Amino acid sequence: MKEKDMIFGIRAVIEAIKADKEFDKIFIRRDMSNELSRELYAALAGKQVPVVKVPTEKLNRLTMKNHQGVIAFITPVVYQRIEDIIPTLYEQGKTPFIVVLDSVTDVRNFGAIARTCECAGVDAIVIPVRGGAASNADAIKTSAGALLKIPVCREPNLTEALKFMRSSGLSVIAATEKAAQNYTEANYNVPLAIVMGAEDIGIAPENLRICDEMVCVPIKGTIASLNVSVAAGILIYEALKQR
Repeated sequence: MKEKDMIFGIRAVIEAIKADKEFDKIFIRRDMSNELSRELYAALAGKQVPVVKVPTEKLNRLTMKNHQGVIAFITPVVYQRIEDIIPTLYEQGKTPFIVVLDSVTDVRNFGAIARTCECAGVDAIVIPVRGGAASNADAIKTSAGALLKIPVCREPNLTEALKFMRSSGLSVIAATEKAAQNYTEANYNVPLAIVMGAEDIGIAPENLRICDEMVCVPIKGTIASLNVSVAAGILIYEALKQR
């Protein structure tokens, strides 16, 4: 992360929060407790910003300037909420097409998926506030700028976001190696949310339970799974073909 992408110092970060800057995350010194830090936490109240408590050594590795125990990472990505996106799509007469990323933490996979989504006309990408990839310069570069064009919804509770999508009439389809159904057998020509999980842990069990269907991409070789961005591309373009 370049210093131009960082804001450090308590007062500077507080002012950035008040100015409604978009943050990827904020690192705060683990043992910090003073009047200014309480003002910082008050400014963060109600904001959907990942806050990570870290040792001083980590902050010092990022910058040797006077960070005062706080470093914020800004992002040019403007986050939206799925609760606003879905009704707008219906009002526009569209059939919603959403891609949900559950615990996909690799920024290059995130960027590659975003690029595919933008090319295929996906309406929005949904990611969690915590446990997802950073919307940083590497992700934006890998996406070829797609992350600055496609709506990105950063949700505080992915399970509740999936429930909202189902209650809004979307068919929620999970991509998982646990599935018996081939991905080509699902119906994507409906209001749709495709859920992709991390390659190591997959989709969280509580989120899998919400999904209407589970599908898999056939594997003929000896490696257990595809790269998540490749698997996402296969499903996204199957949906595009059916539509």
